[in-house]
Amino acid sequence: MTRTALPLDGIRVVEMTHTIMGPSCGVALADLGADVVKIEPAPAGDHTRRLPGFASGFFTVFNRNKRSLAVDLKTEDGRAVLHRLLGTADVLLENFGPGTADRLGMGWEEAKRINPRLVYCALKGFLSGPYENRPALDEIVQFMSGIAYMTGPPGRPLRAGASIIDILGGAYGAIAILAALRERDRTGEGQLVKSSLFESGAFLMGSHMAGHAITGEKIPPMPARKSAWAVYEPFGTRDGDQVFVGITSNNHWHRFCDHFRAEAPELAELRDAPGLQSNEERVAARPRLVPLVATVVGRLTRAEAERRLEAAQIPFAPVVTTEDLFDDPQLNAHGFLIPVRLPDGRTTKLPKLPVEMGDHDLGLRLEAPTLGQHSREVLAELGYAPAAIDELERRRVIVAGP
Repeated sequence: MTRTALPLDGIRVVEMTHTIMGPSCGVALADLGADVVKIEPAPAGDHTRRLPGFASGFFTVFNRNKRSLAVDLKTEDGRAVLHRLLGTADVLLENFGPGTADRLGMGWEEAKRINPRLVYCALKGFLSGPYENRPALDEIVQFMSGIAYMTGPPGRPLRAGASIIDILGGAYGAIAILAALRERDRTGEGQLVKSSLFESGAFLMGSHMAGHAITGEKIPPMPARKSAWAVYEPFGTRDGDQVFVGITSNNHWHRFCDHFRAEAPELAELRDAPGLQSNEERVAARPRLVPLVATVVGRLTRAEAERRLEAAQIPFAPVVTTEDLFDDPQLNAHGFLIPVRLPDGRTTKLPKLPVEMGDHDLGLRLEAPTLGQHSREVLAELGYAPAAIDELERRRVIVAGP
């Protein structure tokens, strides 16, 4: 069965990563069409296959469209498999702790000796500098970059509700890889590229840093911030739900007044009232306007508020939970939730890569693999005879799935 060529068809990626940062980089390349061969440690495989609780979905969501090769790199024959594979690769991804790749014989110097055209992407906690040998995790970096400080109320720093630093670091890694491949088109040579958690977190904080530099004022956490907009917060609805409303422009204000006069007749006079005709003036009038908007929204059910706000073309959002996303009309309308198989055989729908590219279908080609599912297939492509593959499996150098 043929399919339309994808943007990264013909690019082979060797992925030696775990948890989120590395796999999120790899899944972006895989969704775009790259042949991503995920190296899993034999015999146990990627530890995220076995994580409990909220982390139980890590492997499924970040490892689709990849092939699994399970190999013991602590053996000489295992390293030989990896080196042969690197000779066929365009990209290597690794997010080991500092120094681990070198100890396994797959650091940058050894990799470029094997394949000078290789783009080697090291996904780390920190870029070059005094912190570069520290271990790091998403949540650690959310605290040390100021993200947690900005998220929680004063005195109560709070991590964001998703692994935003891991995923952002993975995304910047993918951007750097694509740029390095483009440069290789000109020079014929690969290079070492790095992406990191901490510097990604600092990049997210750039606007707050600029705000401090401009105003000279200490930037408070978001729950205690001085609002830049007149109305920009959640409001309770009549049926006990909440809807976030953003009135950030003159047009928003005028349309709100026009569409909600029935709930608050005073809006007819306030629409064009002096002192409310610019965002800055409305910000100064927040003590008056926020209770008024709360009254309006509080007289409506969530469904009514959403319908009316959308008709008025005012930015709004229902306050939803994770579970609500499965039935979101936007995500379901054009296939941005794709059916995938869970480890226990059940199916669900999960988000695909959040981009559109021409008429390309960037959806599911391969389910998240079982451990070593593609070991035999990949080794055969590398020239290993069936008997040699059997011997590697017998000596537990590799795990070959069914």
